Amino acid sequence: MLDNYNRNINYLRISVTDRCNLRCTYCMPEEGIDLIVHEEVLSFEEIVAFVTEAIASGITKVRLTGGEPLVRKGIVDLVNKIASIPGIEDLAMTTNGILLEKYAKDLANAGLMRVNISLDTMNPKKYKKITRLGNIEDVFKGIDAALQAGLHPVKINCVRMPDADLDDLEALRKYCNGKNLDLRFIRQMDLATGEFSIVEGGNGGNCLECNRIRLTANGKVKPCLFNQSEYDLKELGAQQAIKKSINKKPKSGSKNKKGSFYGIGG
Repeated sequence: MLDNYNRNINYLRISVTDRCNLRCTYCMPEEGIDLIVHEEVLSFEEIVAFVTEAIASGITKVRLTGGEPLVRKGIVDLVNKIASIPGIEDLAMTTNGILLEKYAKDLANAGLMRVNISLDTMNPKKYKKITRLGNIEDVFKGIDAALQAGLHPVKINCVRMPDADLDDLEALRKYCNGKNLDLRFIRQMDLATGEFSIVEGGNGGNCLECNRIRLTANGKVKPCLFNQSEYDLKELGAQQAIKKSINKKPKSGSKNKKGSFYGIGG
């Protein structure tokens, strides 16, 4: 489906939960967040019904995000249900990788095609400081498990901070080259001030070519990460929420003082 700026909207990002097993400094406060109450979180049946309608509207690519999608109970079953919908051409997931060693094989068998894994440093102490809770060895094991499961390509998302250590980034680049991983640098963004840029090694952040809409864990359909507009799936129904989101998709991102990366999916 084309939006008002002749962009073909064929990509849906779904935040399956706002919960996360890390507290990354650039994403979530150390004390955690006010979580969406369980009753408001979309059920698997609601998500699958929405994806079915989205595919009928022209969506061909789906990505599962969070929070951290692997903390959602039954996530493998959800992947299987979405992968079984006729017309889906690409099914991916963005994860911090902490639980990926446990789930990679089952996810691949269920129909997941590829993963993006967050890794901002090769330094264990720095990783612990950034994530507050994480063990970098768990991420390395998750990456290996994804490769062994055939989740290809495995992409690494590195948030490049303003004070980034260039030697550390080069070590990450060498690690990715050695394992045939696609490395993408994402400059630190700020929803409230509208600070964003095009992803190095990817096409995210390029408003001229933006082809995506988003579904939050509590059923809000958003045309743009850097915009406060949203359309309630539960009030409007899937068809109308999708239609309104695409028709109201802005020409470019601006600011979003109500949203958060952990709540929308980054």
